[in-house]
Amino acid sequence: MISFNYETQFQLSNETIFEQWIKETIQNEGCGLGDINYIFCDDDYLHKINVEFLDHDTLTDIISFDYSVGKQLHGDIYISVERVEDNAKDFKVDFDVELSRVIIHGILHYCGYKDKTDEDAKVMRAKEEQYMKVLVDLQ
Repeated sequence: MISFNYETQFQLSNETIFEQWIKETIQNEGCGLGDINYIFCDDDYLHKINVEFLDHDTLTDIISFDYSVGKQLHGDIYISVERVEDNAKDFKVDFDVELSRVIIHGILHYCGYKDKTDEDAKVMRAKEEQYMKVLVDLQ
């Protein structure tokens, strides 16, 4: 089950399409859907989580807690809408494009993709782009 939760005024415009997209991505990656919770929040909310649970005193756009068991994906994905908005401006892309990238980025981590090395980041970015094209087709 995929759930969308809001700790800020922001709300996804079409949760049904995003849910379908995420489910298709998980299936295409050979994984099973467990319980995935998206929590959309602001910078302060996510910063507190970053400090408390990860001991990082920095702002970030996404933090995911992976509770997957094997290929059955479970987890909580926190997304700072403020940080996504700022990053979209920095990268000169539309907010919706950057938000979609971050949404699928968390799922791809659960599917086993990493982004700590340059090579891993390149693979992650290619997967993000691949699935973002799928989202465009669904809309």
